[in-house]
Amino acid sequence: MIDREQYTPGPASGAQVRKDRGQNGEEKWTLILVRELRHSPEKVWQALTDPAHLREWAPFDSDGSLGTVGNTVKLTTVGAPALRVTETTVTRADALEVLEYKWGGFDMRWELEAWDGGTRLTLWTNIGHRFIAMGAAGWHICFDVLDRLLAGQPIGRIVGPEAMKFGWQRLNAEYARQFGIETPDWPPHAAQKS
Repeated sequence: MIDREQYTPGPASGAQVRKDRGQNGEEKWTLILVRELRHSPEKVWQALTDPAHLREWAPFDSDGSLGTVGNTVKLTTVGAPALRVTETTVTRADALEVLEYKWGGFDMRWELEAWDGGTRLTLWTNIGHRFIAMGAAGWHICFDVLDRLLAGQPIGRIVGPEAMKFGWQRLNAEYARQFGIETPDWPPHAAQKS
């Protein structure tokens, strides 16, 4: 069993980016992350929808279940410099298959597919172009934490600035290279004094 201090994320993998045109002709970027988990769709669905499970791995807390279409919940971002609460309504909840809602104005689509005794989990989320690698790195760590939680070996949520202690910068750079984008200066360095 691994403890939190020993956790190191593996190499960047399972992510891709799509660029489309929105209705007004603007660029729309979608980050797609795929992770094959050794756990049943039932366990994964519960982790995606149950507020108690979300508190263990997700970058936000939910004040209600995400498992029912029409449920309106408040999602509170964890680890952000300022408190950010988003009210959202679950727009699709096909148990064990598809979950859709918005988080902070971004579409979140989770797809679950039974796979080799486990679940292939795919997250589709629209994201600003300059945040694609950062988002991939953050979700990569969240998925690692989720996998360990479902295996009964929880290491606790790792989000926001705390992720910097666990290899987030390396992942951010690896995803940026994979996507062919420049790595933003993150965290931003203070301006040099003249």
